[in-house]
Amino acid sequence: MPNDSRQLMKGAVILTLAAFIIKILSAVYRVPFQNIVGDTGFYIYQQVYPLYGIASVLAASGFPVIISRIVAKKTAENEADLQRTLQTIFIVLCIVGITLFLFVFFGANAIAGWMGDPLLAPVIQVIAFPFLLLPFLSVWRGAFQGSGNMTPTAVSQVTEQFIRVAAILIISYFLVNGGFSLYETGRGAWTGAVIGGVAGLIVMSRYVRKTGLNVFSFQRVSIRELLSVGKIVVIYGTAICFSGLLLILFQLVDSLNLYTLLVQSGWQMEEAKSLKGVFDRGQPLIQLGTVVATSMSLALIPAVTTAWTQGNTEILQKKVMTTFKVSLAVGLGAAVGLMNIIKPTNIMLFKNADGSGVLAVLAAAILLASIIITLSGVLQGLGQMMVPAKYILLGTMCKYFGNLVLVPIYGLAGAAWATVFGLLVVCLFIMLKLKNFFSIQSVLWHSVPRLISAAAAMTIVLQMWLFIFQQMDMQGRLSNAMVALTGVAIGGLAYLVVMIQMNLFTEEEANHIPYYSKLKRFIRIGKKERGKK
Repeated sequence: MPNDSRQLMKGAVILTLAAFIIKILSAVYRVPFQNIVGDTGFYIYQQVYPLYGIASVLAASGFPVIISRIVAKKTAENEADLQRTLQTIFIVLCIVGITLFLFVFFGANAIAGWMGDPLLAPVIQVIAFPFLLLPFLSVWRGAFQGSGNMTPTAVSQVTEQFIRVAAILIISYFLVNGGFSLYETGRGAWTGAVIGGVAGLIVMSRYVRKTGLNVFSFQRVSIRELLSVGKIVVIYGTAICFSGLLLILFQLVDSLNLYTLLVQSGWQMEEAKSLKGVFDRGQPLIQLGTVVATSMSLALIPAVTTAWTQGNTEILQKKVMTTFKVSLAVGLGAAVGLMNIIKPTNIMLFKNADGSGVLAVLAAAILLASIIITLSGVLQGLGQMMVPAKYILLGTMCKYFGNLVLVPIYGLAGAAWATVFGLLVVCLFIMLKLKNFFSIQSVLWHSVPRLISAAAAMTIVLQMWLFIFQQMDMQGRLSNAMVALTGVAIGGLAYLVVMIQMNLFTEEEANHIPYYSKLKRFIRIGKKERGKK
């Protein structure tokens, strides 16, 4: 393998591993946080989370990616011009960051009014501060990534997330036990998130000092340069991270109108807040379910780009189709498995079974989001930057109007179905677009019947397993935790066995999936041994 390709794949692995750790932490910490603050406290936190999520994704995967491409190109063409370009990008992002800060901080009352809860305004003001970190984190990360050094980005992101999670949980625990209100606790929790961002900035600054990277050359920059560079960085940087913003945009829709629609439908304000908090329990479950798809997408983009630019269409077809199959298999398995064991899982994680039916509907989002995130990565690798963004915005609009129509009739279930419908629209349009580049019909015809059979087998096994525990009349959180965890193991095994027996993956494909070939041989050896007996 050429050195450039090896360096590219090494960098992709580092960033993918960092993204995997961050996604796990982002999903997992919400469980103890909800246990500390309850459903209403969780509602307060989740209402403003999309604003932070936008800043975080832009600084982590949006602007740094497009900056890294500019840096790599400038280094190859004219290294002397690189510093001037970085300074121009920094000025543009300072304008963006300060503008967003001012909008969120001084517009907090208006935003809280749009959300239907004026008490959220002080919490929203705290969320404004991460936008001030945006230019520093984006430019530094992009500059390092463009030179092929992914370690600073990965270390800073993981450090930021660890500090953020620890600060949120510690601050929330002491504020709740100190008798502070849930809104004050929410404000304190988000202060913890800002602390995490500052920690990430400190880590990046240490790498900058160590390597001597300098983006502040204080050269005069023309308005034309600012507009030219700004157009590329802001528009394409935002488009690149749209797959990462997918679930955040859907959460933003729920923040803007779900609580208001519940109140308008006749629920008391405190009841509506608690109900919104119950609905938000679905977010960590969906996030955990899509971790694999997100990691595959990050690893797939550079590989697809390399194969596409080199004209290796046959290799590219195989790689994309294998990844598509894996996203289908993982997404469907996680979605159907969670639907089956949603009640004990809900009790295990969140203390009670409230909203289990709604969460079962939301579980379908795992499959759809997995497909969208994976195929968006493919399209971005093919240079189709704007396509996923366009379809995700369309799906977000469908989600918004879906809430308006369905929530007054069906309550939380209506919001869940609106989420599924919006994601389905995005998924269908992205698959139709991909048909212009690859033949995906054969994969669907081959995979879907086999996966449905595996999902049906898993459902039968899990329902039998749940029936046994019901007869034993086991109650309590610990008992439900045992049911949920053993259900994951038993259901997952049944799903895998049927999938392997029906040859979902070819031998060539199986060799590229970690541990799949070993598992396949183990299951078939076990079958032969039973046959001999």
